[in-house]
Amino acid sequence: MRKALARQRLVACTLFAALAFNAPLLWLFDAAVAVFGVPLVFLYVFGIWAAVIAVLAWVVEVGHR
Repeated sequence: MRKALARQRLVACTLFAALAFNAPLLWLFDAAVAVFGVPLVFLYVFGIWAAVIAVLAWVVEVGHR
């Protein structure tokens, strides 16, 4: 049961990442706006990347218990 739930969460996270890094969504954040001197698109990409890694690590760690 837990392996099936972990597998579903991993698939959902992968689909979320694929959608989040899709070109039309990236174009929304490709503006000449900087937050603390960092372009908004960089903050978006690295923020989503870090969130996906954190969620994947959490799913894998919880799946071992």
